[in-house]
Amino acid sequence: MFELAKYGEVNMKQAKVLNEKELSKLFKVCEITNYVERNKLIVAFSYYGGLRAMEIANLNVSDILSPTNKVNDIIVLSKEQTKGSKRNVVHVGKKLERMILRFISKYPNTIHNKGKSLFRSQKGEGFTSQTIQNLFRNLYKLANIQHASSHSGRRTFITNL
Repeated sequence: MFELAKYGEVNMKQAKVLNEKELSKLFKVCEITNYVERNKLIVAFSYYGGLRAMEIANLNVSDILSPTNKVNDIIVLSKEQTKGSKRNVVHVGKKLERMILRFISKYPNTIHNKGKSLFRSQKGEGFTSQTIQNLFRNLYKLANIQHASSHSGRRTFITNL
């Protein structure tokens, strides 16, 4: 990830931008995992919402669902949920909305856990940023996509804007 330049400077390599074929391959790989809809939604938040791994990990059910259990058009992440202690607003497009609805139909108890993490382990604990990063690493490996990272979704999202 880091590269030494002349005179000892450190340059960060930018995350890989995925093309449509690679993104399609990534979603197909999700289908052979144990948690298909969960993994697809995590990928969708990265690629269709532009969220960082830590922001995905910090999502709560109440961030995505209104009190009447409708998918919010806008997700407002508090400064505690984001990098740099700044609030972040995420617009929920049609693709992301469909993925959220599929996730909720697969895991209907989600709507009863408004104050809890959206993504939880089998033990019921919320995912961490590292958990999300590891998931992306495993998905990219299964999809045989080289040089991609958990930040590739955000970079692809921003590039496509």
